[in-house]
Amino acid sequence: MARARFGASYWKLWAASGVSNVGDGVVATAFPLLAASLSRDPMLVGGVAMAASLPWLLFALVSGAVVDRLDRRTVLWATNLSRAAVIGGLGLAVWADVSTLPLVYAAAFVLGVGETLADSAAQTLLPSVVRPERLEAANGRLFAVEEVANVFVGPPLGGALFAVVAAAPFFADAASFLIAALLVLTVRGRFRPERQTRATAGFRGEIREGVRWLWDHRLLRTLALMLGTINLVVFAGMAVFVLYAQDVLGVTDVGYGFVLASAAVGSVIGSLLTTRITAALGPGRAILTVIGVLALTQLAIGLTSSTAVVVAAMAASGMCAVIWNVITVSLRQTIVPDRLLGRVNSVYRFLGWGSLPVGALVGGALATLFGIRAPFLAGSGVLLVMILLVWPVISTRTIERAKRRAARAAHDDPDPDPVEAGRPEAAAPTTPGEAPDHVISLVDPPPPLRSGEPARPS
Repeated sequence: MARARFGASYWKLWAASGVSNVGDGVVATAFPLLAASLSRDPMLVGGVAMAASLPWLLFALVSGAVVDRLDRRTVLWATNLSRAAVIGGLGLAVWADVSTLPLVYAAAFVLGVGETLADSAAQTLLPSVVRPERLEAANGRLFAVEEVANVFVGPPLGGALFAVVAAAPFFADAASFLIAALLVLTVRGRFRPERQTRATAGFRGEIREGVRWLWDHRLLRTLALMLGTINLVVFAGMAVFVLYAQDVLGVTDVGYGFVLASAAVGSVIGSLLTTRITAALGPGRAILTVIGVLALTQLAIGLTSSTAVVVAAMAASGMCAVIWNVITVSLRQTIVPDRLLGRVNSVYRFLGWGSLPVGALVGGALATLFGIRAPFLAGSGVLLVMILLVWPVISTRTIERAKRRAARAAHDDPDPDPVEAGRPEAAAPTTPGEAPDHVISLVDPPPPLRSGEPARPS
């Protein structure tokens, strides 16, 4: 029944995402463990996370323009094949006992470049294989399998494999990319977006068009900047989390993988509760609540030496990431025109994920100067201040208004938005308990990310 509703192409993409995210989760544990085996310096260990995330700062805008020019399916399978070769090569180096930190940095960086292309292609491909009214449910299922694979299955497996044979996690990731590429190849259809020719068009002009579209959209611009702040805070802690887990919590390599996996438990719970939470609070208040809970999880990790408390905090973070991802990703896919979706997504992620390398650098520096708990405690304060700053902008009313305006633009409806036209009394009210027009349907779903990290928001 579920397969008939979404179609074979969606389920192939779903399976490809699940398989590749198992591999991502495996190396999410193996990379920091490998770095920690080569150095105990927080700055050097955190350098791996910075190298992996730096491409979002350098290449996100270019990747979005590429995805809006080429067939998105081709970009996705070709990138997965390339990443398989890179991570397989690192596995050979680890097997031969010739791995060094510079080599680990280089592999992480190249994989990060591939991630900017693959993630942009995957998110822009989905609206082409799923009907608009099914997008939120489809995203919910996709995020759920990503989080379960990336955070629940992958990290414990990666820790166990690394403890047995250090090269094994990297070979496993290479195999996952190969399988994912084959699955994407079986998706039928042509997925090159329609282009509108412009006299001043060109690669730079197309990137500028995406930048201008997002920056002129107050709601999406605010969400992108919020995401950048969240990811900076979370990544500052996660960059040195392996040292925190080993030195403060005293966990083993295998135990470290299980601590990371606790975020997936929260992801599954979040996917089951997202509908009720969004209906009860509205998407605007749900987003603000997510940030408040994230602030508390950072504070808890920074103050405790209890593994149980950290596991609970990680689970809460995973739940928050799912709620954030389903609301914001579905919103972008709903209101951004298809021909601009790759570029606007890339600008959004440039602002939202470009902070990842900065967070890794800040986390390493704070841990070196003030102790391993400092990144978590500082991050909690930053998130609480952010809630106060964005409170006037992020609301259910502004989200629903943005959806209505996008729907009118798509259907060339001449009737202006009543609020924009100066007739706020004509606008349909949105109370905190009122369900939005596009209810997030995750009743039998089973998402991050991404994420990586306790489930990285997207």
